[in-house]
Amino acid sequence: MMGAMTQAFAHLGGKWATSVVEVANDLSALDQGGRWAVLLPYDGVPVAIRFGNWQDQPPEIGPARWRGPATGSWRSSLGEIAYLRAVAEVRSAIADGSVYQVNICRVLSAQLPDKGQSDIPGLYELLRVGNPAPYAGMICAPELGIEVVTASPELFLERQKGVIRSGPIKGTGKVAADFSAKDEAENVMIVDLVRNDLAKVCVTGSVAVPDLLRVEQHPGLVHLASYISGTLLEGVSWSRIIGATFPPGSITGAPKSAAVRIISELEPVPRSYYCGAIGWVDADEGTACLAVAIRTFWKAGGYLHFGTGAGITWSSDAQAEWRETELKAAHLTSVAAQTWQSGLI
Repeated sequence: MMGAMTQAFAHLGGKWATSVVEVANDLSALDQGGRWAVLLPYDGVPVAIRFGNWQDQPPEIGPARWRGPATGSWRSSLGEIAYLRAVAEVRSAIADGSVYQVNICRVLSAQLPDKGQSDIPGLYELLRVGNPAPYAGMICAPELGIEVVTASPELFLERQKGVIRSGPIKGTGKVAADFSAKDEAENVMIVDLVRNDLAKVCVTGSVAVPDLLRVEQHPGLVHLASYISGTLLEGVSWSRIIGATFPPGSITGAPKSAAVRIISELEPVPRSYYCGAIGWVDADEGTACLAVAIRTFWKAGGYLHFGTGAGITWSSDAQAEWRETELKAAHLTSVAAQTWQSGLI
């Protein structure tokens, strides 16, 4: 029992979670019973919080206030010139044959105007109104340094008993007509990568692609998404599942090992929670839903952080990739610039 964590809460999968029972950094805990909130940083220690109470109605957890940073106050870990240079480096690596695709990201940071008036549940309420998303979620555990909200459109892993499913997104535009042959080729490339990842933990021959290149509408933009599923091996553990599939292929590249190495060389700051995974696991029911932590904000040290990126292939136009990162950030940072004031959630 973690008494100091009793004020932690989460909203995941449409349910409000309270009453902390246990906090674990070892993913083997996810096989031992209970329903867990799960946060997997791209680089960092995983955190799983087992809550004793999951309910449909919001609990009385305090005020949901928010004063966000002005849209012009964000600073990027990679400016435009540096980002264009990184795209050129990736294209050079592709020409050398060491990689086929790499997702290059940058982290935006802005100082919060008033630390005492920027409660992460307030930002979450703004996002739920201004940017509804299929995998929206929040984990708030300040004692652990965790205040994360997501408006993710992308499925990392969904488990229903013995079946597992993933839905990588590759391809972003303002309208469907913006999609190019490059977007489709990149999506198929990542589908193959995810198929191979799932095959490590699924019954031979069971991995399939029931939905390829689906156009999905989201606030301010459209995405190309594909869905891959497979039948899990009997008794496979969560540690093994995450080990086979993490980090998600859509935000690394192909081959994954080479892409991860190039990312570490070209991105000047850690991604932290961005491009990791966030969601829930119910060990008793054998169900789970983890989203890729894109369209995700987190608080740290009086600052608000947000990540954005684009997939780079040989056919990439560097300026177009920079504009894609701008497009992905524009709507969300404008939502975060608003204010929210309510009573108890």
